[in-house]
Amino acid sequence: MSSFPEMRLRRLRRTESLRRLFRETRVTVDDLILPLFVVPGQNVKQEIDSMPGTFHLSIDQLPREAEEIARLCIPAVLLFGLPENKDELGTAAYDSGGIVQRAVCELKRQVPDLVVITDVCLCQYTSHGHCGVIENGRVDNDKSVALLARTAVTHAEAGADIVAPSDMMDGRVGAIREALDDSGLSDVMIISYAAKYASAFYGPFREAADSAPQFGDRLSYQMDPANAREAIREIELDILEGADAVMVKPALCYLDVIKIARDSFSHPLAAYSVSGELAMIKAAAQKGWLDERRATLELLTALKRAGADMIVTYAAREAARWLRV
Repeated sequence: MSSFPEMRLRRLRRTESLRRLFRETRVTVDDLILPLFVVPGQNVKQEIDSMPGTFHLSIDQLPREAEEIARLCIPAVLLFGLPENKDELGTAAYDSGGIVQRAVCELKRQVPDLVVITDVCLCQYTSHGHCGVIENGRVDNDKSVALLARTAVTHAEAGADIVAPSDMMDGRVGAIREALDDSGLSDVMIISYAAKYASAFYGPFREAADSAPQFGDRLSYQMDPANAREAIREIELDILEGADAVMVKPALCYLDVIKIARDSFSHPLAAYSVSGELAMIKAAAQKGWLDERRATLELLTALKRAGADMIVTYAAREAARWLRV
């Protein structure tokens, strides 16, 4: 191999055209999944304070949103719902006339080709804010799994293309796959939040989804941020149970986990760039401390470079516009 002065790697970077020609990793709009937060009421489009550019939307606002998403060529959305009422068992989550179920119908009516993914969890729907059924002061895994499977079926019956369990209960992917198949919904995909960490970077989301736990924390079911090998075990189990694709969440602090997952499995891999990551960039940009466009695209590129096939990001709209330039 030649060395300097014969070898000059700056030759590859001399002009923008050369940089484009030799670029190794590319982010495209086809990689992006946009989260949406659907709330009760009418004529609601209210920006979330801690997540600039992200809104609470009532169902009547979805046609306009769907048209914009289609114009931007963003292929998929991830739906979260905030119900009118909460209870101990999160019954609004698996109500066939619930808010997510109605939102799915509206989106598929407006833009049939839009890929609609639904978050399957109970935390937004329970009065205690945990992701499952509480028994004797702790989350009961198996009772929770039964309700999660029931929720996934109602989402699929409403027209969801993909259900995405985010609760981190053991065995929920297998239970959901069985419930979907038994209901004649075998074409509906599962993207599992296979490695979801108990992260400090979810703070703004808790406001957006009104899902903060009313007691305790989620450390007994979400993953310890210190563990990477355990993430691979979680991913492997979800694949064995029938997950069509898997997800790592959060993204920025877990690039190593994304890379290990990519090297270990051939399944499609998603990375979820979470609310705290967005908030850091937005806040710094508002202070003039960094360039929002460059920082956002650099983050998305890092996730692709680490091995993600798809990226869930609140910046999908902005990124879609920037990537067209």
